[in-house]
Amino acid sequence: MKKILAFCVVAMAVMSCNSQSFNTGLIKVTGGTIQGVVEDDMMIFKGIPFAAPPVGELRWKAPQPVIPWEGVRQADKFGPGPMSSMGFGGNSSEDCLYLNVWTPAKTAKDKLAVMVWIYGGGFSMGSSSQYNGAPIAREGVVLVTINYRVGKLGYFAHPALSAEDPNHVSGNYGILDQIAALKWVQENIAAFGGDPKKVTIFGESAGGISVSMLCASPLAKGLFRGAISQSGSSFGPIRKNSYPGENMKSLAQSEKEGLEYAESVGAKTAADLRALSAADLSRQTVVTGGAWPIVDGYVIPDDQYKMYEAGNYNDVALLIGYNSDEGDSFGFTENPDEHIAATRERYEDYADKLLAVYPLENGKVGKTARDLGRDAAFGWGTWTWGRLQNKTGKQPVYMYYFDQDPMYRQGDRRYGHRSPHGQDVDFVFQSLRPNTNNPTDQALAKYMLKYWTNFAKDCDPNGKKKDADLPVWPLFKNENSQVMVLTGEGPHPAPVASESAMWVLDEYFAWRRSQE
Repeated sequence: MKKILAFCVVAMAVMSCNSQSFNTGLIKVTGGTIQGVVEDDMMIFKGIPFAAPPVGELRWKAPQPVIPWEGVRQADKFGPGPMSSMGFGGNSSEDCLYLNVWTPAKTAKDKLAVMVWIYGGGFSMGSSSQYNGAPIAREGVVLVTINYRVGKLGYFAHPALSAEDPNHVSGNYGILDQIAALKWVQENIAAFGGDPKKVTIFGESAGGISVSMLCASPLAKGLFRGAISQSGSSFGPIRKNSYPGENMKSLAQSEKEGLEYAESVGAKTAADLRALSAADLSRQTVVTGGAWPIVDGYVIPDDQYKMYEAGNYNDVALLIGYNSDEGDSFGFTENPDEHIAATRERYEDYADKLLAVYPLENGKVGKTARDLGRDAAFGWGTWTWGRLQNKTGKQPVYMYYFDQDPMYRQGDRRYGHRSPHGQDVDFVFQSLRPNTNNPTDQALAKYMLKYWTNFAKDCDPNGKKKDADLPVWPLFKNENSQVMVLTGEGPHPAPVASESAMWVLDEYFAWRRSQE
């Protein structure tokens, strides 16, 4: 009896100690113990390493296990962001594999849904330190933001690097970083009150494209149950020449380009490449054509369109969409002759058909003409993603069309234009400036926060308990397709924008895939 009593006393003491440690922000994770910051309604942990620093011999290698530390590591500051090729002004370093956690959990047993944010930036810039996860976490989810390598340090293929790799590939280090971070979440998030079985990944632009790639990668299988992609997908064919929406190259092509670059800087071996300055590599990404994930046969096994057609992907719940005037962001020209010439150069045999369904307006490059750029880069890929998953998968698909008027001032080149690329991010993170031009911005931001967190909790933006003040978001179906139009005038379902034109674009992509 005394032994039983003593055991109970010890067990209660351990439970009390664990609870006290949790409530004071002291948590044990892979590698050691961390100390977070306790705020009024949550705990915040910044700069947690999820892999070894990818420096020296570990440059251009898959992320390696965390190096353990002694004592308590303070997790009160963001870790360095990745070396950027496009002038991101934050703290940056080649040693960049860190993540951050915001948790409103009261105990480690709360099992809250988890959202993992993947930033955008064209795979050439960005950092998790740009985002404050507190407003999202206050809706009752654990919010995680992660870093991943970008530019040439994150996406560089070369025969010598492939030869030393156990899988004989190179080039997709940034995607491998994302997978390593998701594995860390699976192993550690329960200690923060999160449920590893309720993980949703979400991202915008390159982050949304990453989400799409993670949905296709066998290496990410089982690491998440839901995916939110904002203006990002990867369903274009593999091409030698890259265009927005057609960015994927083969391993062989990327190795060839990597070899040409190495020769241009006098690097003959993998050791020579690793001796190059990280700063120089980052700066030169812009000069030498940028950086992008590739179809390497391992991380990304094949053309993603073909993978989805065959049902070969991670079948998870989807919430996907894009913005109404994305075409205003990439190589936009107001000169009609230049627009027509560029269309003929890119689309070749399909140029006339596409110019007919995405016409000029009274001889000017208006929104209908800009929509060709929107749909080629974002609309068609998102629409195709939803359609293919409906055809070969079982999990639900919800699609949106973000159309919030930025209310550009008269005199601005963009006066009268609609939602540009990236406008939606501040709405999701509740980081709108108080003096935004559109007075309905704050209302739309609240709708989106509720939809996004409902989806994370229940794989349904409407949530299990239907909110009377939240307009019902219908499932996306292949017949009589409906998307949720996200606008400050009130979210509402509507047909897919320019769907008849996208069918012509669909023909183009099928033709291009056969040509390549």
